[in-house]
Amino acid sequence: MRMGLERGGWKINFANDIDEGKLKMYRDHFQDADGHFVLGDIHQLSAKNLPSASLATASFPCNDLSLAGARAGLKGTQSSAYWGFTKLLEDLGSRKPSLVLLENVTGFLTSNGGKDFHAALTELNRLGYSVDTFILDAAWFVAQSRQRLFVVGTLKEPDSDFAVEETPGFYEDDLRPSALAAFIFAHPEIEWNIRRLPAISRRPSGLDEILDDAPSDSPEWWAAERVDYLLNQMSPRHRAIADEMIAGKSYRYGTVFRRVRNGRSMAELRTDGIAGCLRTPRGGSGRQILFKGGRHKCFVRLLNGRECARLMGAPNFVLNVPLNQALFGFGDAVCVPVIEWIALNYLNPALDEIATDKKLVRATA
Repeated sequence: MRMGLERGGWKINFANDIDEGKLKMYRDHFQDADGHFVLGDIHQLSAKNLPSASLATASFPCNDLSLAGARAGLKGTQSSAYWGFTKLLEDLGSRKPSLVLLENVTGFLTSNGGKDFHAALTELNRLGYSVDTFILDAAWFVAQSRQRLFVVGTLKEPDSDFAVEETPGFYEDDLRPSALAAFIFAHPEIEWNIRRLPAISRRPSGLDEILDDAPSDSPEWWAAERVDYLLNQMSPRHRAIADEMIAGKSYRYGTVFRRVRNGRSMAELRTDGIAGCLRTPRGGSGRQILFKGGRHKCFVRLLNGRECARLMGAPNFVLNVPLNQALFGFGDAVCVPVIEWIALNYLNPALDEIATDKKLVRATA
Protein backbone atom coordinates (compact mmCIF):
# COMPACT_ATOMS: atom_id res chain seq x y z
CA MET A 1 0.00 0.00 0.00
CA ARG A 2 2.75 2.43 0.94
CA MET A 3 4.77 1.78 -2.23
CA GLY A 4 1.75 2.26 -4.48
CA LEU A 5 0.65 5.45 -2.77
CA GLU A 6 4.17 6.88 -2.80
CA ARG A 7 4.32 6.36 -6.56
CA GLY A 8 1.17 8.49 -6.69
CA GLY A 9 2.77 11.30 -4.70
CA TRP A 10 1.57 10.42 -1.20
CA LYS A 11 3.62 10.29 1.99
CA ILE A 12 3.00 7.94 4.89
CA ASN A 13 2.88 9.13 8.50
CA PHE A 14 1.39 6.13 10.33
CA ALA A 15 1.17 2.35 9.88
CA ASN A 16 -0.19 -0.48 11.99
CA ASP A 17 -0.30 -4.26 11.91
CA ILE A 18 -0.59 -6.94 14.57
CA ASP A 19 1.89 -9.37 12.98
CA GLU A 20 5.55 -9.20 14.02
CA GLY A 21 6.68 -10.92 10.82
CA LYS A 22 5.12 -8.21 8.72
CA LEU A 23 6.79 -5.55 10.83
CA LYS A 24 10.14 -7.24 10.15
CA MET A 25 9.48 -7.26 6.40
CA TYR A 26 8.40 -3.61 6.54
CA ARG A 27 11.41 -2.59 8.63
CA ASP A 28 13.82 -4.45 6.34
CA HIS A 29 12.58 -2.47 3.36
CA PHE A 30 11.64 0.89 4.88
CA GLN A 31 14.39 2.31 7.05
CA ASP A 32 12.04 4.82 8.72
CA ALA A 33 9.65 2.16 10.09
CA ASP A 34 10.39 2.80 13.76
CA GLY A 35 9.26 6.39 13.37
CA HIS A 36 5.66 5.58 12.46
CA PHE A 37 4.90 1.82 12.54
CA VAL A 38 2.93 0.73 15.60
CA LEU A 39 2.79 -3.03 16.22
CA GLY A 40 -0.38 -4.17 17.94
CA ASP A 41 -4.12 -4.83 17.88
CA ILE A 42 -6.01 -2.03 16.14
CA HIS A 43 -8.72 -2.28 18.80
CA GLN A 44 -6.15 -1.14 21.36
CA LEU A 45 -5.03 1.98 19.49
CA SER A 46 -6.07 5.42 20.65
CA ALA A 47 -7.11 8.16 18.22
CA LYS A 48 -5.33 10.77 20.32
CA ASN A 49 -2.03 9.13 19.37
CA LEU A 50 -2.78 9.16 15.64
CA PRO A 51 -1.41 11.94 13.42
CA SER A 52 -3.71 13.93 11.17
CA ALA A 53 -3.90 12.75 7.56
CA SER A 54 -5.77 13.31 4.31
CA LEU A 55 -6.23 9.57 3.71
CA ALA A 56 -6.80 6.53 5.92
CA THR A 57 -6.43 3.09 4.36
CA ALA A 58 -7.43 -0.32 5.68
CA SER A 59 -6.76 -3.77 4.29
CA PHE A 60 -8.42 -5.68 7.10
CA PRO A 61 -8.20 -9.50 7.30
CA CYS A 62 -10.19 -11.35 4.66
CA ASN A 63 -10.23 -14.70 6.48
CA ASP A 64 -13.87 -14.40 7.56
CA LEU A 65 -15.03 -12.93 4.23
CA SER A 66 -13.42 -15.08 1.55
CA LEU A 67 -15.00 -18.10 -0.07
CA ALA A 68 -12.06 -20.15 1.24
CA GLY A 69 -12.86 -19.22 4.84
CA ALA A 70 -15.69 -20.01 7.22
CA ARG A 71 -17.64 -16.89 6.11
CA ALA A 72 -18.13 -15.60 9.67
CA GLY A 73 -18.17 -12.12 8.16
CA LEU A 74 -17.44 -8.88 10.00
CA LYS A 75 -18.34 -10.62 13.26
CA GLY A 76 -15.44 -13.04 12.80
CA THR A 77 -12.44 -12.82 15.08
CA GLN A 78 -10.16 -11.44 12.34
CA SER A 79 -12.30 -9.50 9.84
CA SER A 80 -13.90 -7.67 12.78
CA ALA A 81 -10.72 -5.56 12.77
CA TYR A 82 -12.79 -3.34 10.47
CA TRP A 83 -14.73 -2.07 13.48
CA GLY A 84 -11.49 -1.15 15.21
CA PHE A 85 -10.62 0.95 12.17
CA THR A 86 -13.97 2.75 12.04
CA LYS A 87 -13.88 3.35 15.81
CA LEU A 88 -10.61 5.22 15.32
CA LEU A 89 -12.16 7.26 12.51
CA GLU A 90 -15.04 8.21 14.80
CA ASP A 91 -12.76 9.09 17.69
CA LEU A 92 -10.71 11.39 15.44
CA GLY A 93 -13.73 13.71 15.39
CA SER A 94 -12.93 16.91 13.51
CA ARG A 95 -9.59 15.40 12.45
CA LYS A 96 -11.21 12.68 10.33
CA PRO A 97 -9.34 12.25 7.02
CA SER A 98 -10.96 13.58 3.86
CA LEU A 99 -10.64 10.19 2.15
CA VAL A 100 -10.84 6.54 3.22
CA LEU A 101 -9.66 3.61 1.10
CA LEU A 102 -10.70 0.03 1.94
CA GLU A 103 -9.37 -3.09 0.23
CA ASN A 104 -10.52 -6.69 0.53
CA VAL A 105 -11.40 -9.84 -1.39
CA THR A 106 -14.38 -9.81 -3.74
CA GLY A 107 -16.09 -12.22 -1.35
CA PHE A 108 -16.73 -9.17 0.82
CA LEU A 109 -19.54 -8.28 -1.60
CA THR A 110 -21.46 -11.51 -0.95
CA SER A 111 -20.46 -12.25 2.66
CA ASN A 112 -23.60 -13.06 4.66
CA GLY A 113 -25.77 -12.38 1.64
CA GLY A 114 -24.32 -8.89 1.18
CA LYS A 115 -25.16 -7.83 4.74
CA ASP A 116 -21.51 -7.39 5.75
CA PHE A 117 -20.75 -5.14 2.79
CA HIS A 118 -23.92 -3.14 3.45
CA ALA A 119 -22.97 -2.76 7.12
CA ALA A 120 -19.46 -1.59 6.26
CA LEU A 121 -20.72 1.04 3.80
CA THR A 122 -23.49 2.38 6.03
CA GLU A 123 -21.00 2.68 8.88
CA LEU A 124 -18.88 4.95 6.68
CA ASN A 125 -22.06 6.90 5.87
CA ARG A 126 -22.75 7.28 9.58
CA LEU A 127 -19.26 8.69 10.03
CA GLY A 128 -19.92 11.31 7.35
CA TYR A 129 -18.52 9.62 4.25
CA SER A 130 -20.26 9.09 0.94
CA VAL A 131 -18.99 5.92 -0.70
CA ASP A 132 -17.91 4.47 -4.02
CA THR A 133 -16.80 0.95 -4.86
CA PHE A 134 -15.06 -0.86 -7.71
CA ILE A 135 -13.07 -4.01 -8.48
CA LEU A 136 -9.57 -4.16 -9.95
CA ASP A 137 -7.62 -7.23 -11.04
CA ALA A 138 -3.84 -7.23 -10.61
CA ALA A 139 -3.68 -9.22 -13.86
CA TRP A 140 -4.37 -5.95 -15.68
CA PHE A 141 -0.98 -4.72 -14.42
CA VAL A 142 1.16 -7.77 -13.56
CA ALA A 143 1.16 -11.51 -14.27
CA GLN A 144 -1.01 -12.43 -11.26
CA SER A 145 -4.74 -13.05 -11.10
CA ARG A 146 -5.79 -11.06 -8.05
CA GLN A 147 -9.25 -9.50 -8.05
CA ARG A 148 -9.82 -7.12 -5.16
CA LEU A 149 -12.77 -5.03 -4.07
CA PHE A 150 -12.07 -1.41 -3.19
CA VAL A 151 -14.19 1.19 -1.39
CA VAL A 152 -13.46 4.90 -1.34
CA GLY A 153 -15.14 7.07 1.26
CA THR A 154 -15.25 10.85 0.72
CA LEU A 155 -15.92 13.06 3.72
CA LYS A 156 -19.00 15.15 3.02
CA GLU A 157 -19.22 18.84 3.63
CA PRO A 158 -22.05 19.87 6.00
CA ASP A 159 -25.45 19.90 4.27
CA SER A 160 -24.05 18.28 1.11
CA ASP A 161 -26.28 15.73 -0.63
CA PHE A 162 -24.83 12.96 -2.76
CA ALA A 163 -27.17 10.76 -4.76
CA VAL A 164 -26.84 8.05 -7.34
CA GLU A 165 -27.93 8.93 -10.86
CA GLU A 166 -31.02 6.98 -11.88
CA THR A 167 -29.29 5.35 -14.85
CA PRO A 168 -28.54 1.64 -14.28
CA GLY A 169 -26.18 1.41 -17.24
CA PHE A 170 -23.90 4.02 -15.67
CA TYR A 171 -22.69 1.67 -12.96
CA GLU A 172 -21.78 -1.42 -14.97
CA ASP A 173 -18.38 -1.45 -16.63
CA ASP A 174 -15.07 -3.29 -16.34
CA LEU A 175 -14.44 -1.87 -12.86
CA ARG A 176 -18.02 -2.32 -11.66
CA PRO A 177 -19.13 -5.71 -13.04
CA SER A 178 -22.76 -6.77 -12.99
CA ALA A 179 -22.89 -8.12 -9.43
CA LEU A 180 -21.35 -4.95 -7.99
CA ALA A 181 -23.46 -2.68 -10.21
CA ALA A 182 -26.56 -4.56 -9.11
CA PHE A 183 -25.65 -4.04 -5.45
CA ILE A 184 -25.27 -0.30 -6.00
CA PHE A 185 -28.58 -0.06 -7.82
CA ALA A 186 -30.38 -2.19 -5.22
CA HIS A 187 -29.33 0.03 -2.30
CA PRO A 188 -30.39 3.63 -2.88
CA GLU A 189 -30.49 4.11 0.90
CA ILE A 190 -26.69 4.10 0.91
CA GLU A 191 -25.14 7.53 0.36
CA TRP A 192 -23.21 6.93 -2.82
CA ASN A 193 -20.72 9.12 -4.63
CA ILE A 194 -20.02 7.13 -7.79
CA ARG A 195 -17.09 8.47 -9.78
CA ARG A 196 -16.50 7.92 -13.46
CA LEU A 197 -13.18 6.16 -13.91
CA PRO A 198 -10.98 5.85 -17.01
CA ALA A 199 -10.52 2.58 -18.85
CA ILE A 200 -7.37 0.65 -18.00
CA SER A 201 -4.83 -0.22 -20.67
CA ARG A 202 -4.18 -3.83 -19.79
CA ARG A 203 -0.69 -5.25 -20.08
CA PRO A 204 -0.20 -8.60 -21.83
CA SER A 205 0.30 -11.59 -19.55
CA GLY A 206 3.91 -12.61 -19.01
CA LEU A 207 4.57 -15.19 -16.31
CA ASP A 208 7.86 -16.12 -17.96
CA GLU A 209 9.06 -12.51 -17.54
CA ILE A 210 9.12 -12.72 -13.71
CA LEU A 211 10.80 -16.13 -13.39
CA ASP A 212 14.37 -16.73 -12.32
CA ASP A 213 16.30 -18.93 -14.73
CA ALA A 214 17.17 -21.83 -12.44
CA PRO A 215 19.51 -24.34 -14.11
CA SER A 216 18.12 -27.84 -14.67
CA ASP A 217 20.36 -29.28 -11.94
CA SER A 218 19.33 -26.69 -9.35
CA PRO A 219 18.25 -28.21 -5.99
CA GLU A 220 15.15 -26.01 -6.21
CA TRP A 221 13.62 -28.43 -8.72
CA TRP A 222 11.72 -31.31 -7.16
CA ALA A 223 12.86 -34.91 -7.31
CA ALA A 224 11.21 -37.17 -9.90
CA GLU A 225 9.10 -39.00 -7.30
CA ARG A 226 7.61 -35.74 -6.03
CA VAL A 227 6.92 -34.56 -9.59
CA ASP A 228 5.14 -37.83 -10.40
CA TYR A 229 3.01 -37.45 -7.28
CA LEU A 230 1.97 -33.97 -8.39
CA LEU A 231 1.11 -35.18 -11.90
CA ASN A 232 -1.00 -37.96 -10.42
CA GLN A 233 -2.94 -35.38 -8.41
CA MET A 234 -4.14 -33.71 -11.61
CA SER A 235 -7.53 -34.37 -13.15
CA PRO A 236 -7.50 -35.98 -16.63
CA ARG A 237 -8.04 -32.55 -18.22
CA HIS A 238 -5.17 -30.88 -16.36
CA ARG A 239 -2.91 -33.92 -16.86
CA ALA A 240 -3.55 -33.76 -20.62
CA ILE A 241 -2.44 -30.12 -20.63
CA ALA A 242 0.71 -31.01 -18.68
CA ASP A 243 1.50 -33.87 -21.09
CA GLU A 244 1.01 -31.54 -24.06
CA MET A 245 3.47 -29.06 -22.54
CA ILE A 246 6.02 -31.81 -21.91
CA ALA A 247 5.76 -33.01 -25.51
CA GLY A 248 6.32 -29.50 -26.89
CA LYS A 249 9.44 -28.46 -28.80
CA SER A 250 10.12 -25.57 -26.43
CA TYR A 251 9.59 -24.95 -22.74
CA ARG A 252 6.31 -23.48 -21.52
CA TYR A 253 5.38 -22.43 -18.02
CA GLY A 254 2.34 -22.75 -15.81
CA THR A 255 1.47 -22.53 -12.15
CA VAL A 256 -0.16 -25.12 -9.93
CA PHE A 257 -2.27 -24.83 -6.80
CA ARG A 258 -3.41 -27.74 -4.70
CA ARG A 259 -7.11 -27.58 -3.87
CA VAL A 260 -9.46 -29.94 -2.09
CA ARG A 261 -12.16 -31.17 -4.46
CA ASN A 262 -14.79 -33.60 -3.14
CA GLY A 263 -12.57 -34.44 -0.18
CA ARG A 264 -9.50 -35.14 -2.34
CA SER A 265 -6.38 -33.01 -2.83
CA MET A 266 -6.15 -32.04 -6.48
CA ALA A 267 -3.42 -30.23 -8.43
CA GLU A 268 -4.81 -27.61 -10.83
CA LEU A 269 -2.59 -26.31 -13.61
CA ARG A 270 -2.93 -22.81 -15.08
CA THR A 271 -1.20 -22.06 -18.39
CA ASP A 272 -2.54 -18.68 -19.61
CA GLY A 273 0.64 -16.78 -18.70
CA ILE A 274 -0.82 -15.53 -15.42
CA ALA A 275 -0.04 -16.89 -11.96
CA GLY A 276 -2.84 -17.70 -9.58
CA CYS A 277 -3.56 -15.35 -6.70
CA LEU A 278 -0.79 -15.36 -4.10
CA ARG A 279 -2.18 -16.63 -0.81
CA THR A 280 -1.00 -16.73 2.77
CA PRO A 281 0.46 -20.21 3.41
CA ARG A 282 -0.94 -21.85 6.49
CA GLY A 283 0.23 -25.26 7.63
CA GLY A 284 2.40 -25.55 4.51
CA SER A 285 -0.48 -25.12 2.06
CA GLY A 286 -1.21 -22.23 -0.25
CA ARG A 287 2.26 -22.08 -1.79
CA GLN A 288 2.23 -21.65 -5.55
CA ILE A 289 4.05 -24.20 -7.68
CA LEU A 290 5.85 -23.53 -10.96
CA PHE A 291 5.50 -26.13 -13.71
CA LYS A 292 7.97 -26.07 -16.61
CA GLY A 293 7.35 -28.48 -19.47
CA GLY A 294 8.88 -29.09 -22.90
CA ARG A 295 11.45 -31.09 -24.89
CA HIS A 296 10.01 -34.27 -23.33
CA LYS A 297 10.93 -33.09 -19.84
CA CYS A 298 9.23 -31.37 -16.96
CA PHE A 299 10.54 -29.47 -13.95
CA VAL A 300 8.63 -28.47 -10.84
CA ARG A 301 9.49 -26.13 -7.96
CA LEU A 302 7.91 -23.55 -5.71
CA LEU A 303 7.85 -19.93 -6.78
CA ASN A 304 10.53 -18.16 -4.76
CA GLY A 305 10.16 -14.99 -2.73
CA ARG A 306 11.70 -12.72 -5.36
CA GLU A 307 9.33 -14.03 -8.04
CA CYS A 308 6.38 -13.41 -5.72
CA ALA A 309 7.62 -9.87 -5.10
CA ARG A 310 7.63 -9.30 -8.86
CA LEU A 311 4.08 -10.65 -9.08
CA MET A 312 3.06 -8.01 -6.53
CA GLY A 313 4.70 -5.26 -8.59
CA ALA A 314 7.50 -4.83 -6.03
CA PRO A 315 10.54 -6.39 -7.76
CA ASN A 316 13.10 -4.61 -5.56
CA PHE A 317 11.46 -5.31 -2.22
CA VAL A 318 14.12 -6.19 0.36
CA LEU A 319 13.69 -9.81 1.45
CA ASN A 320 15.51 -11.12 4.51
CA VAL A 321 12.89 -13.61 5.69
CA PRO A 322 12.18 -17.30 4.98
CA LEU A 323 9.96 -18.20 2.03
CA ASN A 324 6.84 -18.89 4.08
CA GLN A 325 7.09 -15.51 5.82
CA ALA A 326 7.59 -13.76 2.48
CA LEU A 327 4.54 -15.54 1.06
CA PHE A 328 2.52 -14.67 4.15
CA GLY A 329 3.39 -11.00 3.79
CA PHE A 330 2.78 -10.85 0.05
CA GLY A 331 -0.38 -12.94 0.32
CA ASP A 332 -1.87 -10.29 2.63
CA ALA A 333 -0.52 -7.34 0.65
CA VAL A 334 -1.90 -5.26 -2.22
CA CYS A 335 -0.52 -5.09 -5.74
CA VAL A 336 1.65 -1.98 -6.02
CA PRO A 337 0.66 -0.76 -9.53
CA VAL A 338 -3.03 -1.27 -8.68
CA ILE A 339 -2.71 1.15 -5.75
CA GLU A 340 -0.67 3.55 -7.86
CA TRP A 341 -3.49 3.57 -10.44
CA ILE A 342 -6.07 4.28 -7.73
CA ALA A 343 -3.93 7.11 -6.37
CA LEU A 344 -3.44 8.76 -9.75
CA ASN A 345 -6.94 8.23 -11.13
CA TYR A 346 -9.13 8.49 -8.05
CA LEU A 347 -7.53 9.72 -4.83
CA ASN A 348 -5.52 12.61 -6.26
CA PRO A 349 -8.36 14.10 -8.34
CA ALA A 350 -10.79 13.62 -5.44
CA LEU A 351 -8.46 15.36 -2.99
CA ASP A 352 -7.90 18.22 -5.45
CA GLU A 353 -11.66 18.67 -5.73
CA ILE A 354 -12.06 18.65 -1.96
CA ALA A 355 -9.34 21.30 -1.61
CA THR A 356 -11.01 23.43 -4.30
CA ASP A 357 -14.41 23.12 -2.61
CA LYS A 358 -13.00 24.18 0.73
CA LYS A 359 -11.39 27.25 -0.82
CA LEU A 360 -14.73 28.14 -2.40
CA VAL A 361 -16.51 27.74 0.93
CA ARG A 362 -13.99 30.00 2.65
CA ALA A 363 -14.26 32.56 -0.16
CA THR A 364 -18.07 32.76 0.09
CA ALA A 365 -18.39 32.50 3.87
